[in-house]
This record gives sequence, structure tokens and C-alpha cells, in this order.
Amino acid sequence: MASRKRSLPGANGQRGGPLPDSKQVKAGRKKRHVAALILARGGSKGIPLKNVKMLAGVPLLGWALRAATDSDAFDSVWVSTDHDEIERVAKSWGAKVHRRSPEVSKDSSTSLETIQEFVRSNPEVEVVCNIQATAPCLHPFHVREALEMITLQGFDSVFSVVRRHQFRWQEVKAGSGGLTKPFNLDPTKRPRRQDWDGELCENGSLYFTTRELIMSEGLLQGGKVAYYEMLPEYSVDIDVDIDWPVAEQRVLRYGYFGRATPEVVRLLFCKVSGCLTEGRIFLSASGGEMLSINTRDTTGIRMLRREDVEVVLVTSSEDPVAQSLAEKLGKRTGCQVVQVGEEPLEVLDSMVTEKHLRWKDVAYMGNDEPDVKCLNVAGLSAVPGDAPVVAINAAKYTCHSVGGRGATREFAEHILLQKQKAKSQMTQGGGV
Repeated sequence: MASRKRSLPGANGQRGGPLPDSKQVKAGRKKRHVAALILARGGSKGIPLKNVKMLAGVPLLGWALRAATDSDAFDSVWVSTDHDEIERVAKSWGAKVHRRSPEVSKDSSTSLETIQEFVRSNPEVEVVCNIQATAPCLHPFHVREALEMITLQGFDSVFSVVRRHQFRWQEVKAGSGGLTKPFNLDPTKRPRRQDWDGELCENGSLYFTTRELIMSEGLLQGGKVAYYEMLPEYSVDIDVDIDWPVAEQRVLRYGYFGRATPEVVRLLFCKVSGCLTEGRIFLSASGGEMLSINTRDTTGIRMLRREDVEVVLVTSSEDPVAQSLAEKLGKRTGCQVVQVGEEPLEVLDSMVTEKHLRWKDVAYMGNDEPDVKCLNVAGLSAVPGDAPVVAINAAKYTCHSVGGRGATREFAEHILLQKQKAKSQMTQGGGV
């Protein structure tokens, strides 16, 4: 079960619930404009420009935008920001941008003030869903189900929660001499986890609110208010989970990767120069030339081969040193080596056809402008962390590691993870 829906007491103290049919939205009633709004200020104190920092190969902001767009629940999807780079990323993911004013871009500015400014600027918007950029495990079905509580069940505001099983105690200030007291348990009858329902806590993923509540009453949670319960695995909050590598592992396992089933890669084209090597040439006194490779990367290649993923090493006709190295690598790893010219796609496209594959079955790892076409067309594509911007923008995954220092191993692990996710979806029939 992906979620549970419950209602909380409304402003009048009455407990909410599904409204009678006569109270629900009637067929033929004018559809309200529903907008998704992500607040992404540039001045994050904890992690500078956190909202566009890469998380599992995708800008943090991109995870929320992908879920919002693919939910098909919104008439418009917006990012409110005061920063040029955040605006650029937002537009690249298909969002509209509201340039917030300096008055609501301060450290002291509240979400309510920023949302009110947005609503004043967009009078057609009647329902706003504030989606947090720091909640990268939000899925489209969460959005759709929560919105139905507004459109079909007649609630004025709906927000997401997660169930926590944590015993809380009163804080005691140092030197006060006071004694702590339990908030939510009786120590003489301490329950087992399985015998306790736990408590509902906001998880910060989404907040649906009507225009009237926002503007007339200055509330994001009010009127007929209800909560939408999400399971713990989807409740990742980067504001809390500041250990980025831990957050990445959660996102790789539970994040939403798009409408399509994760690609099952059968062939990887891996550029040698700049991916398996770090781009440096060592010159000896005798005039010899050497390149270095990382054993983590060659191990990553072997991992793929063990999982029936063919690996082809790609070298350039303009890089004879890399060509010589690739031949030795080919013997060491058992991989085919292919030489390409200025347009790698011209050579590799025919290879894909000869192997009776389609590009969606193929992964490509490159590192520079000549690789852009292959990066765009491949089902999965990646570049090392030190690749130029033109290559990063074309790739679907940007490695943390740089060329020659584990980037190929990192991408190999990503390919295998996608393969596991695809198998899981086929087995469980999970929807989006």
C-alpha cells in the first residue's frame, strides 16, 4: 500500500471525511486552474545552491519537477526563484518561472509570503500545490491522489505526512535542575512498535491549498483540512537528510525515474580517453608515452559483463596513444575495441543495427562535444564529473567521480541498478 488518506479536524473543530456525493464536485462544474509551485531560493544557508546540486545524476529540483509534470495533474508547473542558475535549470525541465521580488527573497521570508506573491501575479490560479524541492522521492501517484482529496472530496487544504514510531521526551535545559517527562508514552507500559500506531508528522513533500485560504485567511493549512499519508521510504527530506550520499542511495532506490520502465542496457559504448583515463599523458625521458587507468573502472566493466552487458571500448582515430592502450585493455577485459572519427554516431549506429539492438537498449559514456549526439540518443548516457558543460547537458547521468578515477565504475553500478529496478517493476507491477 503506497499511502493512506485521513482527515484532521477543520477550522470548525469537526473531523473531516469523504463528503456525500451531493457535496462532491459535480460533473460539468467549471474546472479550477491547479498550479504546482516549487520554491527555490538561491540563498540556501546549509548547502549553497542546493536546489540545483546534482543528486543521483539529476539536479535536486529536477526530481520534483519530473514528478509534477508526469502526474498530469496540473494546468501549469512553476518554480519561484531569485537566482539565474535555478531559473535556467527550471526551464530546462519544462517549468515556468516566477521571479520573486527581493521582499520575499530574504532569509526571514516565509513560504506563505512567497506563495501569496505568486498567487497575486497569477490570478487564474485557484488551487496551489507547493511541492518541496527537498523531497526527491515524490511520485506522480502521490500528487494525483492528494489532489483528488481537493477536487473530488471537497477539502480546502491537504498536506503530506509520514508515520513515525519515536518516543518523545521533554527537553531539560542545562543547569535548570529540572527532570524530563515523557510526551507520548507511559514508561510503565512501554508499547512494542507493532502494538503502537505511531504518530503522524509532516514530511514536507507537498501542500495543496485553495487560493481563498492563501489570500483571504493567510493560511496554507485551514478550512476543511486533511492529510495524505506517505510511506517512510518516500519521505526523504534533504533539509533533514543533509548527508548527501545517504540521500542519494534512498533516491536511487525509491525515487521516480520517469514514465518509462528503467532501461535494461544490453550494450555499453565506453569512451577510453577521458572516461577510462584522466586525460593526462605521461612522457618519459626516453620519449615514451603512458596513460593510467583505475582498477575500479576495469572492475566495473567486469561487473557488467557478468550481468550479460556487452562492453565496447571506443577510441578516436586522432588519439593514437589511447588506441594503443585500448587494445591492451581489450585483451585484459575481453572487450571489443572500435575506432571512430569526428562523428562517433556514424560508426556506432551501424554497430547497433548489426547487433539487432535499438539505441534504447544501449548505454553510452563519453566526455566531450563529439559525444553529444551519442549521449542524446542512447537509452542511458553518462559523463564523468569533470566533463565540459556541453557534454553534461546532453547526458542523462553525471558521475561524481572524474575520468580515470572511478567514473566508469560508478556508471556501471548505475546501469546495474536500473536493471534491478526494471526487474522489480516487471515482477511487482509497480505503477507511477
